[in-house]
Amino acid sequence: MRKNWLFLMGSLTGVCVTLLVTGPQSAHLIARATAAGSDTYSQLNLFGEVFERVRADYVEKPDDSKLVEGAINGMVTALDPHSRYMNDKAWREMQETTSGEFGGLGIEVTMEDGLVKVVAPIDDTPAARAGLLSGDFIAQIDGEQVQGLTLEQAVNKMKGAADTKTKLTIIRKGKEAPFDVSITREIIRVKPVRYHTEGGDIGYIRITSFNEQTTDGLHKAISDIEKQIPAEKLAGFVVDLRNNPGGLLDQAVSVSSSFMKYGEVVSTRGRNPEETQRFTARGGDLIKNKPLVVLINGGSASASEIVAGALHDHKRATLIGTRSFGKGSVQTIIPLGAGNGALALTTARYFTPSGHSIQAQGITPDIEVLQSVPDELKGRTDTKGEASMRGHLSAEGKEQSGSQSYVPPDEKDDKALHAAYDLLRGVTVNADAPAAAKAVPN
Repeated sequence: MRKNWLFLMGSLTGVCVTLLVTGPQSAHLIARATAAGSDTYSQLNLFGEVFERVRADYVEKPDDSKLVEGAINGMVTALDPHSRYMNDKAWREMQETTSGEFGGLGIEVTMEDGLVKVVAPIDDTPAARAGLLSGDFIAQIDGEQVQGLTLEQAVNKMKGAADTKTKLTIIRKGKEAPFDVSITREIIRVKPVRYHTEGGDIGYIRITSFNEQTTDGLHKAISDIEKQIPAEKLAGFVVDLRNNPGGLLDQAVSVSSSFMKYGEVVSTRGRNPEETQRFTARGGDLIKNKPLVVLINGGSASASEIVAGALHDHKRATLIGTRSFGKGSVQTIIPLGAGNGALALTTARYFTPSGHSIQAQGITPDIEVLQSVPDELKGRTDTKGEASMRGHLSAEGKEQSGSQSYVPPDEKDDKALHAAYDLLRGVTVNADAPAAAKAVPN
């Protein structure tokens, strides 16, 4: 079963022949390579020759399975920052993560320039409490250099049993030297939706990730808020997607559907025109057309951008904050059979209902609100975004760099949140939103 995420050939002698011809996939590879012409076949043959030479002459006897896995990793990671191969262990761990419970630090990461880069710490987890920020780079894990590890290998080193400690060496923009952070692991039960009422007239809903529990959590939040605030007093809802790194495509579609009666949520377009898929709203508008504000920033990526883009294009919500990350590519998870793990392969780009490509451009808010950043964090709270990642898919149009991703820990200091409350209460005059962007002064 494939799930979308909002991630040999040898010489004609010896063991490489066994690797080459075992199973229908390998036979298919030979046929395709032969059909593609002698150049492709020669390149595949070159791999086999190198494999043979390493096996025969390397200073120590290598592990054949590790050689093949390393070759696969090299091939896939050369495509773009989000395609990757997961061995059987990594594949099982990924399935645990999407279910919403796993052991570790509570941090969403990617790989950039050979280092692990923090996309966003998850709310109320050890990583968030330790002060890790979006845009931080992890250079070492327990004294071991990250350079040379795959993303899965680095993530596996950060995971572990509850109550065990790990030490991360962090490189942060604006800091002259790397510094160490010691973090105690916990069982991470990702509660993707948190909510409360504000002032007796507004429902605030924060979505921190898009896992298998997100839609159910959102529906419960809406129901509970409507029980606490009478319909005649309910001014509207704020949905906070800031520093939400994304997750499952089906959850992004169902979350969008919770605020839309009908219409397209997102389309995905692959290499060939016939591969275009369109996902439409289902389930109806649960908040019964009440006013809606969505908060985004430089740490809002992938599934978050799908939701923001859909609600914006259908004029169902006003977007407030800063431009989103720009991760607009689809990773299809392709299981490779028992014991062989899975492939997370970039297969398409996301487009909003109006036809806007998210990739390396992001979603621009209707009202831009910049936070007041503490002096000690200035220069360290901007996220460069997808466009800065080496090997990223190019944008269909002008690429946009990232933006501010800082969210004040105390709500009273949160300018974007208060701008949302003011808009819902009619305090802010903003007649053009969501059609045109406005700037709120600091």
